Amino acid sequence: MITLPWLYALAGAMFAAFSLLSALDRTNGKRFGNAAFWGLLAISFFAGDLLGDFGNGLLVLCLVALAGFHALGRGDPPTTSDGERIDWSKKLGNKLFLPALVIPATALLGTFLLKDSGLIDPAQVTLISLGLGVLLALAICFAWLRPPLLAPLQEGRRLMDSVGWAAVLPQMLAALGAVFALAGVGEVVGGIAGDAIPEGSLFAAVAAYAIGMALFTMIMGNAFAAFPVMTAAIGIPILIGDYGGEPAIVCAIGMLAGFCGTLMTPMAANFNIVPAVLLDLKDQNGVVKAQVGSAIPLLAVNLLLIYFLAF
Repeated sequence: MITLPWLYALAGAMFAAFSLLSALDRTNGKRFGNAAFWGLLAISFFAGDLLGDFGNGLLVLCLVALAGFHALGRGDPPTTSDGERIDWSKKLGNKLFLPALVIPATALLGTFLLKDSGLIDPAQVTLISLGLGVLLALAICFAWLRPPLLAPLQEGRRLMDSVGWAAVLPQMLAALGAVFALAGVGEVVGGIAGDAIPEGSLFAAVAAYAIGMALFTMIMGNAFAAFPVMTAAIGIPILIGDYGGEPAIVCAIGMLAGFCGTLMTPMAANFNIVPAVLLDLKDQNGVVKAQVGSAIPLLAVNLLLIYFLAF
């Protein structure tokens, strides 16, 4: 049976390849810093459960030190040239997006079709299907476009070098959210929300949860950090406990409400600040400003979806 550690091993192998290729890249003056950073990340995927809490804590501190002392640089791996990319774009047009669409399609179909197959852990079928989608899309690209063997790894490394330390920001913030939840922040927020929400008003409770997810995400920078706090404060005790809401719908759409907050905050540096730098935008907050007009209506729609579908 394919379980979650298989997916961790796949991710670890990818980051280990990034580490090795970085060490061999003489075009990057900070190649050994990159190699160390991606190598440590590979170790966390390969053996995080063996390192224990203390070992993982040291590993994270090493990652922070490498980023804090500006030990990461950007290499120039031997991939396709700008001219070749333009030619492929003109030749294939929007067909180039087909492999990318294979990934979510495989994740969706796998969730419904493979859950009871006995081949995949039912509790992790969506994540594992997502990983299978990546492998399937990669196979399609090789069969269709016939790139050089190392092209996917080199392009992946180029992208990760461009993003840099911000690539691990979601995991860091998710861990911070778990710490906040264990520290009882959810109970404090829940107490405040319980006093503010009118008794017997389901809509007010849903609004507090959805808008609270968005606002807390804007503060924390990531919906994964907001989720354990807001779900412990409002989602579980009020929406699910008091009003009998469907847990899967409340939690899934609640995360989407949090992602609306991600679109509206510079704290989500990996999503909103790094792209502005990569695109050489004059306004560092240009990405955020462009997304606000979509984020607010989406938040309202998610609020209504929870209200009408979960109860």
